[in-house]
Parts: sequence; structure tokens; C-alpha cells
Amino acid sequence: MIDEMEASLRPPTIPMAPYPAKAIQLKSGETMIVREASLDEVDTLLQAVAPLVKVERDFYDIVGARVYAELLGWKLYRVRNPYCMVGVIDGILAGIVNGRLIDEKVGVSYHTLTLKRGARVGSNLFASKMEYHFDILKQEEVLIVAESPIGFRRWMEEYNLAQKFEVQHELGGAPSWVLTKELYLKAKPRLVMGTRPVPEALMASTYPLKQPDLAAPLAPSKK
Repeated sequence: MIDEMEASLRPPTIPMAPYPAKAIQLKSGETMIVREASLDEVDTLLQAVAPLVKVERDFYDIVGARVYAELLGWKLYRVRNPYCMVGVIDGILAGIVNGRLIDEKVGVSYHTLTLKRGARVGSNLFASKMEYHFDILKQEEVLIVAESPIGFRRWMEEYNLAQKFEVQHELGGAPSWVLTKELYLKAKPRLVMGTRPVPEALMASTYPLKQPDLAAPLAPSKK
């Protein structure tokens, strides 16, 4: 039970269909399970993200700080219509993606945070969250920005995003780019991977989430 004041501080919500977990075969030969994170896993995610806010490489510091705040906002019910998905390899957290819905038609991509580099973990997770917006939630467009050259190459260039510079992205400085349903469907056969359903044993291996090696995100550099 929550009191009247706390209830007034929490945003209204839109019902959101769950994301069906899938297995992706990575170029490393490993299998990554992509699934929704649950609210009771937020503290585990915060523990993984916190050290990255001091990493002054490839913009991990600002991305880490913002992801930390977004996760905390989710935990404390201060973000409207949020979602968070994780990539898990051998039970170990390999990456995090998150975003939210503005309304039933328009979504916002927040961040893609790769904790295991060199296997296209981030690219596959980003594709999975676009799959969530368009194939599961049936949205019409997603607003996107990049905070690093890596992100610009992975999102703006790989998906051939359209400019929507008249709209200020809520993350801050950069104006919005947009992935429309039409652009998504063109990119989907090339970029959206994975199989369903996930075998029961593989799915079970993702609980509870294990912390990653904190040195892993720092090598190799993608600059």
C-alpha cells in the first residue's frame, strides 16, 4: 500500500505487452538470451552499472550515469512507461537496453549499454528493443539519439535513420533521429536475429543474474 502523496508522485502508465525471450547465436559462438528484466532485478543492474560512471572511455561514464538514473527512476516509479531488457550469456549479464513509451504510437530509445564487448552484444540488444517497439507493441516510430561515435555508426548508419531535428530528444543535447516502421521493416531481415521459444534450461540459466567482469567492457576499444 502507498499513501496519497506517493500515489500523486507516480506517473500514469500504459499497459505494455511482455517481451518474449529469445536466444541469439553470437559471432563468438556463444548463445545470448535476451529477456525482460524485472523490477526486483534493478538492484543487481545498478550494481553492474555503478562502476562504469568513472570510466572515461568510449563515453561509458555519461551512458553509465544516465542508465543508473533511469534504472533508479524505474525502481522508484518516477519514469513513465519504462521497460528494460537484458542480454545474458552463461548466466552472466552481458548488456542492458532500456527505453519507454510516450504513447501507444511513439517510443523513446534510452540506452544500449554493452558489458561484454567484441561480439555485437549491443547491436543485437538494440535490434531486440526495436523489435519490441514495432513487432510486439505495434508502435509507429521510435525517437533515438547517440552519445558516442560507436552508437552513431550502430544506430543512425546501420538503420538509415531519418532526421527529426525539430523534436528535442529527452536525453538532452542532441536532436532526435527517428526509426519509422517502414525503416525498421527494411532493416529487420538484416539486423534482427534470434529464435523462440528459449529452451527451459537455457531460460533458467538467466536467473539469478550474475555480475559481469568489470574489466570486460573496456576492451577492445571500438574507436
